[in-house]
This record gives sequence, C-alpha cells and structure tokens, in this order.
Amino acid sequence: MPELKLSNDVLITSKTDLKGNVLYCNKSFLDYAEYNEDEVLFKSHNIIRHEDMPRSIFKILWEYIKDGKEVFAFVKNKTKYNNFYWVFANITPNYNQNNEIIGYYSVRRKANTKAIDTISELYYEALHIEKTQGINESYKFVLNQAHNANISYNNLIINLQKGI
Repeated sequence: MPELKLSNDVLITSKTDLKGNVLYCNKSFLDYAEYNEDEVLFKSHNIIRHEDMPRSIFKILWEYIKDGKEVFAFVKNKTKYNNFYWVFANITPNYNQNNEIIGYYSVRRKANTKAIDTISELYYEALHIEKTQGINESYKFVLNQAHNANISYNNLIINLQKGI
C-alpha cells in the first residue's frame, strides 16, 4: 500500500454525529481518503480506519470526547483504494445552545515524521497486546506510556508532534 503524504498546509476537517457518522467533510478529507462526498456522508467515520490502528486508541479518544474534553492522536487512515496516510488529529465535542454534546469535530494535519516512527512501534505493540490479551490490556498499555513519562495522554501525543 503506498503512503500518501500530507502537505504542510493541509487541514483535513470533518464533523460527525454522536455515533461517528460523517455529517460534513472538507475537500481535503475527500482528496486524501480518495472518496466522493456521497460515499462518506452519513456513513461511519471508520470507513477510513486502517487495520494497523489499535482499537484501544479509539477507546481513549471516545472516552475523552464523550466526557466533553478535546483529545489528540496520531491516526493512520486507509483510503478507498487501500493507500494510507498519517495525520495528527485534534478531536473536540460539538455543543448545541443547551451545552449538550451533539457531535464531534476533527481537524487533522500533517503528522511529525519522526513521531510516526515512535507511534508506529507503540501501535504495533498495542495491536499485539489487543490480539493476545484483549482491548482493555492494550488500553492500559497505551495509557501507561504516558503515565510512565509522568504526563497525560494528550501531552504525550502533543510532545511527539512537537518533536520533544
């Protein structure tokens, strides 16, 4: 599978409902995912989920956003034609006028290339743990990486993006 590289100035954006169905996506989303708008609108956002992504990462993301917190992650996405691309994602809850969460908003940009090497190893190990011991053990493994560094999960991811 060939890798698609994001340009430095690209912002990939999308909005979903509470279940993760795509309500909006920008042209960059469509270009990199290699889909047409009618193929993604009102479909599950996981249409671009790459099999190299541990489910435990998405468990962490969902916990943050359902709790009303923003979250950061490195995500490897799969395209319609089985290419892939890495992004540094920021996901936030979307609120209505009554301060109720009605969906989620994600902005993705080019991931730090050096961070991808580190995160790929982490995800490889997390996937192995997921397959042999289950998603909860993989989840603990990922969160322990941040805990062992004495920082939050978000700070771990942001530091990797910054090259720290």
